[in-house]
Amino acid sequence: MYQYNEFDQKIVRQRAAQFGDQVRRRLSGEVTENEFKPLRLQNGLYMQLHAYMLRVAIPYGLLSSAQLRKLAHIARTYDRDYAHFTTRQNIQYNWPKLQDVPKILEELAEVEMHAIQTSGNCIRNITSDPFAGVARDEIEDPRPYCELLRQWSTFHPEFAYLPRKFKFAVTGAEEDRAAIQVHDIGIRLVRGEDGTVGLAFYVGGGLGRTPFVAPCIQPFVPKAHLLTYSEAILRVYNRLGRRDNMYKARIKILVKSMGAEAFAHAVEEEWQYIKDGPLQLREQDIARVKSYFQEPEYPVFQGTAPTVESLMLSKEKPSDPAFSAWVDNNVVGHRKPGYVAVSLSMKRETLPPGDVTDNHLDALADLADRYSMGEAVVTHRQNVVFPNVQVALLPPLWEELTQLGFATPNLQRLTDVIACPGLDFCNLANARSIPVAMRITERFQDLEKLYELGQVTLNISGCINACGHHHVGNLGVLGIDKLGVEHYQLMLGGSSANDASIGKILGKAFTEHEIADAVEKALLCYIGLRTSPQESFLATYRRVGAQPFKDAVYGDH
Repeated sequence: MYQYNEFDQKIVRQRAAQFGDQVRRRLSGEVTENEFKPLRLQNGLYMQLHAYMLRVAIPYGLLSSAQLRKLAHIARTYDRDYAHFTTRQNIQYNWPKLQDVPKILEELAEVEMHAIQTSGNCIRNITSDPFAGVARDEIEDPRPYCELLRQWSTFHPEFAYLPRKFKFAVTGAEEDRAAIQVHDIGIRLVRGEDGTVGLAFYVGGGLGRTPFVAPCIQPFVPKAHLLTYSEAILRVYNRLGRRDNMYKARIKILVKSMGAEAFAHAVEEEWQYIKDGPLQLREQDIARVKSYFQEPEYPVFQGTAPTVESLMLSKEKPSDPAFSAWVDNNVVGHRKPGYVAVSLSMKRETLPPGDVTDNHLDALADLADRYSMGEAVVTHRQNVVFPNVQVALLPPLWEELTQLGFATPNLQRLTDVIACPGLDFCNLANARSIPVAMRITERFQDLEKLYELGQVTLNISGCINACGHHHVGNLGVLGIDKLGVEHYQLMLGGSSANDASIGKILGKAFTEHEIADAVEKALLCYIGLRTSPQESFLATYRRVGAQPFKDAVYGDH
């Protein structure tokens, strides 16, 4: 994984010291809240309903066991014994005291972490495929390119005050597991006709009040121009993006209003001024960053490397059918023979989606050391991946995960819910997300019913800002305020994968007590309409359209 150099370490320590002085002046009254707000936002500190919230960056979701232990320590020492994994592969603390935040930042710096640019109208945490570096369908590991973007964008003076917040996602795989088409800029590593690896740029995606799937404005950019082409896009946006209306300030509005072709032309013109300048990457520049990603030392197996298939046929595997279900659903192939990547479900009845306690974080660190070469990855579905697990260690890992409640075989199933904190914490929310997510999860705990449904995603947001990505769930739930009462709109047909699409509202909104019934009716309708158990919810919906689902959900209203 990426290792800080001396320059990185100096930056985060200086920033923690700077913010410590800013907090001191705020607490003494030398600085007003209005003056303090832009300073705290640059350090990931929000004011929410009940307290401050600190958002800590996890670039491309990658964590070491030492970092997990530090996050556990912070939760225990400065918060209320838990933290929250977000859909941007970050982690949030919901109850830090203002006077403690500089200490938290100092402790984060000890393990090469920070909260820089996790908020504000700047380039936020850069996300990627949770299986980056180990995926079998990967053209090339995207994380060094994420890191190049991080180093370029951090403290960039021209892009510190953009018209609105800005988000990148990068993937190197054939299957899009990074949701690149619903980001301001999505980048895919692609292979050209001559076999050369380059970059495809998708620009103008995003969710929120006006959701869009990003068009591809440039199908092939040489890797040397990762930063020059990105800079050209940001220059056009910074110059032409709207600043008079925050609801129309995102780059997606600019791309839509100009048209993708005209926007691409404007970027091309800007690019010509800078493409041959100092931001052009040399081979040694890319190699330098790649060298900081130290690949684990994979042991060489005696004879043939074990496979999942051979394990499942051996006497070493547990006879429990739950183990087989877990392997089928939560374990994926690895580019190295004898290894797999394992997804840990953070979705349990007892805690909201994405929430982890201090003890859970410590346990994850211990498990990562024993089973995954000290590494873990946060996913945009608020789960955790162990990327480097020996096939032979799957049985003992499963037993330990089962004891912790992380072995539920529900990845990409209905109970693998994405949910934002909602009105329980967020002062922007119109409705609560957590109780709805937990009610639906409780209803579908029966694994037989869950597997009968097949792969289907459910995403929930407490407001139109869409932190829960409700637009791109196969089923999406949006909380709204209806005459002072919390209601929920049901959307169908969303996807953030290669076939990205925005879900459509099915009809009138439901109360908190009705929404779980509505979801169940939509799913029962799907089971009745699908041509076979192999036809997914999304495929069925796209084939038959919304009307049959509308009839089923609203028929007795």
